[in-house]
Amino acid sequence: MSAPMKKLLTEIVSVGKERFKVPKETAKAVLVLLRGAIEAYEEIISAKDSKTIQSLDAKFSRPGVSLQGARVKEGLSQVDLAEKLGISQTNLSKMEHGKRPIGKAMAKRIADILNVDYRLFL
Repeated sequence: MSAPMKKLLTEIVSVGKERFKVPKETAKAVLVLLRGAIEAYEEIISAKDSKTIQSLDAKFSRPGVSLQGARVKEGLSQVDLAEKLGISQTNLSKMEHGKRPIGKAMAKRIADILNVDYRLFL
């Protein structure tokens, strides 16, 4: 003879259009956490539309920012990396600031030195 199964008491928690089935005793806590997460996500989305973010996107190219970040992560100065690449520090600075494109061949050379995927710079 099998023992009777304990029935779990659940509650439906709705946040926006989403519905979640959760244990009844944790429903309030889950609701608070989900609402907080959604509010934080909405703040991030609205930040992308801000004039400050748009002006920074216009000022700095994504490949350039990736180049600068990877260089700093490896502890190299612009002069050090430029020497390893055999280019001038001025050209490297222009790449980091989006004033000079980073070609595929150069991206591969940079990636080898900085130990990252070259597609990061394209």
